[in-house]
Amino acid sequence: MPIYMDRHNVSEMVTAEIVAQLHQEDLKIQDQFGCRGLTYWFDEKRKTAFCLIEAPDAKAIQKMHNQAHGQVPHRIIEVDASIVESFLGRIEDPQKAKNTALNIINDPAFRTIMVIELRRLSLIQNNIAAFKSSLQHFSKAVCNLLKIYEGQTVKQTGTHFLVSFKSVSHGVHAAFDIKSLLKKCNNDLNNDKILLKIGLAAGVPVTEKKLIFEDTIKFAERMCAIIKGEIIISSEVKELYNSENSNALNEGENIFFLTQTDENFLNLLMDYTDATWSNTNLKVDDFSKPVGYSKSQLYRKIIFLTGKSPNTFIKDYRLNEALILLNKNSGNISETAYLTGFSSPSYFSKCFQKRYGHAPSDYLTGKAK
Repeated sequence: MPIYMDRHNVSEMVTAEIVAQLHQEDLKIQDQFGCRGLTYWFDEKRKTAFCLIEAPDAKAIQKMHNQAHGQVPHRIIEVDASIVESFLGRIEDPQKAKNTALNIINDPAFRTIMVIELRRLSLIQNNIAAFKSSLQHFSKAVCNLLKIYEGQTVKQTGTHFLVSFKSVSHGVHAAFDIKSLLKKCNNDLNNDKILLKIGLAAGVPVTEKKLIFEDTIKFAERMCAIIKGEIIISSEVKELYNSENSNALNEGENIFFLTQTDENFLNLLMDYTDATWSNTNLKVDDFSKPVGYSKSQLYRKIIFLTGKSPNTFIKDYRLNEALILLNKNSGNISETAYLTGFSSPSYFSKCFQKRYGHAPSDYLTGKAK
């Protein structure tokens, strides 16, 4: 039977004890609707509750809540139990809650999400095997460090990490230590360097999107993809960290803090880019209206956030999409060039070679992998 997570936005008067009472009311009648309540999370500060329920469908959950206490959820999404546990650390009531009559759980589902992206900085085409060995060694060291800071690794590949932190401070400190770890590693690599990008954002598991933590993950990935610097921190993460620590966060070498205005601009920019990047006729001027900036304002803002001109930003976005297609062996060079918005295969190959240090054909034959 599928598992769902729902979200309840509750009033200021609701306490953890009241939520526990409502949960008990659900459990009394859950069998009538074929449901099984697994656990829940309650955030006293943000006044949100999230229930994890095994049920035949979402409608059964709505009917159960409605009959039990009338508190119908604002949103329900289907989830995978193992993914929920990876993000939130549990899929059943915590042991300390089980010792109370009501199983009171005052445990927020709010998490700091970290995205780590690693890639090869050097364009030198030899010693790839040695570099991969160094990357593997560094990735192992990152995993060990994340455990120290109680980071829950949700997903990991050789060059990508998705991590969940219950503590904002732990997430920030882990990012700084990973940066220091990389500096030491790169000192031992001579010409072959690892490029690090870390995005730190925060949010809740259920929003208007279909997937758990989808908004927060997407934003952290966007930060890594286009914002300059090694560590990029959202305005909310910075504010929460400063509220928890006597020493406020300050910008340092390759550390970038986003403001709320920056974040709004970034989302508008990337929403439009995601929808139009493959259009060969796309021009920089086309971005002004969707993001609400004049041409000169747009230019300055993109330079400030990415360190690139708008034209270079568009080109690099297309090249990244092309790299994904080539690694999947999706079509030949000409097809890839036109699919990613380049006007000619020769210009595409020239740009690709300059950015990645390999011809596109090397990825099709496996020489660059």
